[in-house]
Amino acid sequence: MKYVDEFRDGEVAKKLAAAIAAEVEPDRRYNFMEFCGGHTHAISRYGLPDLLPPGVRMIHGPGCPVCVLPIGRIDLTIGLALEQGAIVCTYADTLRIPASGGLSLMRAKARGGDIRMVYAVTDALRIARENPGREVVFFAIGFETTTPPTAVAIKLAEAEGLDNFSVLCCHVLTPSAIMNILESPEVRVLGTVPLDGFIGPAHVSTVIGSRPYEFFAEEYRKPVVIAGFEPLDVMQAILMLVRQVNAGRAVVENEFTRAVTPDGNRKAQDLVSEVFELRRSFEWRGLGEVPYSALRIRARYASFDAERRFGLAYRPVPDNKACECGAILRGLKKPRDCKLFGTVCTPESPMGSCMVSSEGACAAHYTYGRHRGASE
Repeated sequence: MKYVDEFRDGEVAKKLAAAIAAEVEPDRRYNFMEFCGGHTHAISRYGLPDLLPPGVRMIHGPGCPVCVLPIGRIDLTIGLALEQGAIVCTYADTLRIPASGGLSLMRAKARGGDIRMVYAVTDALRIARENPGREVVFFAIGFETTTPPTAVAIKLAEAEGLDNFSVLCCHVLTPSAIMNILESPEVRVLGTVPLDGFIGPAHVSTVIGSRPYEFFAEEYRKPVVIAGFEPLDVMQAILMLVRQVNAGRAVVENEFTRAVTPDGNRKAQDLVSEVFELRRSFEWRGLGEVPYSALRIRARYASFDAERRFGLAYRPVPDNKACECGAILRGLKKPRDCKLFGTVCTPESPMGSCMVSSEGACAAHYTYGRHRGASE
């Protein structure tokens, strides 16, 4: 297949659904977690749960960078704009994440903070060049996919001597989060979140490759199928997972062969390794402190590290008690289980991060009507 509409062919989807139904054992339950928010979005948008047999259940994971960003990190960024007078540049979805005191980056902008939406980190470099008398901070978030461009920006800033540019680094790592979920009491001890396999991230895997997932298949006996974001990609991945479970196998398979290789993008990996190093610990919304799950800027590039430049000290902040984002990100609850969902919490007025991002589970369910009683 060459064109995107071929990956959305309804007749092929029906055939895949029939194949899944034929493979599913009637007395068995299959519980698969799609880690990436892009998969959650595709599952809701194309109504894939309606095509699956009752024994197959999809569980939403924490796979959206906006969703897993804790309130304390937003507070640090707001402080840079309102207290330090810096120009803060960041991506669109980040602007609306609720922070402390009823604030968000967008509301801080309304209070006078110079906070600007950018489409790429190179836009932040341009703004730094245009404002030599101002500190410009790029609020960098994302998984392994968006980390290489941030590394490039830091190297460009060094080469240009752009000394008014810095990065508040909040890049996080996918494998560490998967391990945290597998080691959680809900999965390993209590069984309240039964997991029989994972749909592995697509874009992340183009960078890191498929090899990092082999540990989870071998150590935890959980099959992993890396899949693209189109509906037929996801359906084919589910079929592959069902077949592995039935056969008692637990290996890494790659459905997304048109973009993912075993070793990934070595050039990007080397670039990231040059500029960044592992943090000892980092707080994820919903998962808490996760060891070695995020990156920080190496000492060689310390002058471009906003945390060092401004002497920032991170302070954790509890989530809204009524918001169930944390439980949803861990697979403990579904969006409809939150009493705020679809009432006071909507994409227009989000109360939690899962409703902010278009890839968040709550936003996907709300936008595509899965909150209206459709089966999951």
